[in-house]
Amino acid sequence: MWKIIVLLFVVVGFNNVAAEIPEKSDKIIINFEALQKESWSEKELKNAKLITDFVQNLMNNHNFDYVLENYNDDSYIQHNRNLPDKIVGLVGFLREFVKDYPDYTYDVKHIYADGDYIIFHSHATLDREDRGNDRKGMNIIDTWKIENGKIVEHWDSIQPLDWFMRFYAFLTGGDIRNSNGVF
Repeated sequence: MWKIIVLLFVVVGFNNVAAEIPEKSDKIIINFEALQKESWSEKELKNAKLITDFVQNLMNNHNFDYVLENYNDDSYIQHNRNLPDKIVGLVGFLREFVKDYPDYTYDVKHIYADGDYIIFHSHATLDREDRGNDRKGMNIIDTWKIENGKIVEHWDSIQPLDWFMRFYAFLTGGDIRNSNGVF
């Protein structure tokens, strides 16, 4: 009963009117040069470049074969409990996801580096016309841990921005696909 009440509140209370969005290109490219910081150490710069390449090919290019060839490692622990564990599990999930949402993209707004940890603050959207509209899609903070040049752990925090994404998160939020804790 509470879920229905919350759902009605979300649908009625957060139904935003879309703003006009300028025409978008077909592919989002992470502008690493604009996002990098002068204060990063050599190690942090290397780690941030690694994650940028990983994310660009996984989330924007949907180049899953490249990701499996270059980043598939059994040591990858997924802490988002709605996603399968390991890189191969993540790629499998996203292969299916982009069949339904081929225009899914991940627009990186900020990159933070702290030694072995890289954090991206991003705007993810399912539809091309929603790109750049901060009232659509999802606000995502991803954290990756790198050890010896390999991505070994991932955490995220996702905030749906519009009623559809809130509803989608509500419907899909209950599937536990790995046994790793969220922290």
